[in-house]
Amino acid sequence: MIETLKHYLKDFFNLIFPDLCVVCNSHLVNQETLICTKCLYNLPKTNFHKEINNPVSQLFWGRTNVCFATGFFFFNKGSVYQSLMHKFKYHGYKEIGLVVGRYFGSQIRNSNFNEIDVIIPVPLHKSKFKKRGFNQSEWLGMGLSDAMNKPLDTETLIRAIATETQTRKSRFERWENVDSIFQITNKKSLIGKHVLLVDDVVTTGSTLEACANAVLQIENTKVSIATMAVA
Repeated sequence: MIETLKHYLKDFFNLIFPDLCVVCNSHLVNQETLICTKCLYNLPKTNFHKEINNPVSQLFWGRTNVCFATGFFFFNKGSVYQSLMHKFKYHGYKEIGLVVGRYFGSQIRNSNFNEIDVIIPVPLHKSKFKKRGFNQSEWLGMGLSDAMNKPLDTETLIRAIATETQTRKSRFERWENVDSIFQITNKKSLIGKHVLLVDDVVTTGSTLEACANAVLQIENTKVSIATMAVA
């Protein structure tokens, strides 16, 4: 009886304040959260997790030792999915990361990425975290963790130095901006582990390279990379 009442109340509330898809603004139906099934299905997926030598993994060739790398979908300015990324990163829709992360994880959990032991999101500096209120990569990692049944570690890798935004920087400037800014707080916890580094978007790979270099200083570690989007 109580569950039935909750269902009717939800339907009534949605008539007044309808839940809309953050991509296409259509009405969401039961079981849909933030993004409608059609928009999730039509994400411009890369399917890079099916190829070891894909364009994301190639970003790191000769730079750092990455086992596997992928990005979930292509991000193009002007596409309908641009608003999805902007709402996720800049407008407080952190749950987008959870929804997309679960979908992403369901796609890659039966691939080489199942070899990973732990998921670590690219950390924000505490000043940036305080300003934004959340770490978008952490929410993506939460979704991946749920779908892949792998632990999420948000404590071991930290960003010790605040840096300028990477927007409009060249590839070398991006690398210089993040070189040696990440630190490991507990090396013992990662000894012998295969770490999946998670970020929202990969462009030049400089931030992820710096994170990978910090992790790979630990004995017998491996690193793979997964991002929500490929710019």
